Amino acid sequence: MIRITKQTDYGIVLLTHLAADPERQYNAPELAAEARLPLPMVSKILKLLARESLLVSHRGVKGGYSLARQPEAISMAEIIAALEGPIALTECISVEGDCSHEPLCPVRSNWRRINQAVRTALAGITLAEMAHPRQQLVTLGRGGGFAEVHLQEA
Repeated sequence: MIRITKQTDYGIVLLTHLAADPERQYNAPELAAEARLPLPMVSKILKLLARESLLVSHRGVKGGYSLARQPEAISMAEIIAALEGPIALTECISVEGDCSHEPLCPVRSNWRRINQAVRTALAGITLAEMAHPRQQLVTLGRGGGFAEVHLQEA
């Protein structure tokens, strides 16, 4: 099973809170309380997102964190890469030359295609969309292909 870490999941939740009012500054205790997440984890995530230039840290009594850019300009691919590292579904995608079977591997090129499709899909979803979902999307399997069916407003 492919999963993101709890840290990344929490980071996305925190960023959606920030995206709801992008001009506002939030401090760690406020965000932890609003999101109902543990303060130590929230503090760690906020520092990491600031270091990765997705958030701006404001010092002082009324300091806190705010988005570095508008939510429409931040992709899920950027967020996941900031919190998880490079998006790579297999080892041979992330570090070339790390596998002894690499020169003879019959599936490596297809893993690259799959990895690129996942990265492209994540790059096409913005933080704004995560914060304000417009529609539910259901993907139905159909003879090896896929069809998208848009449902009512969420």
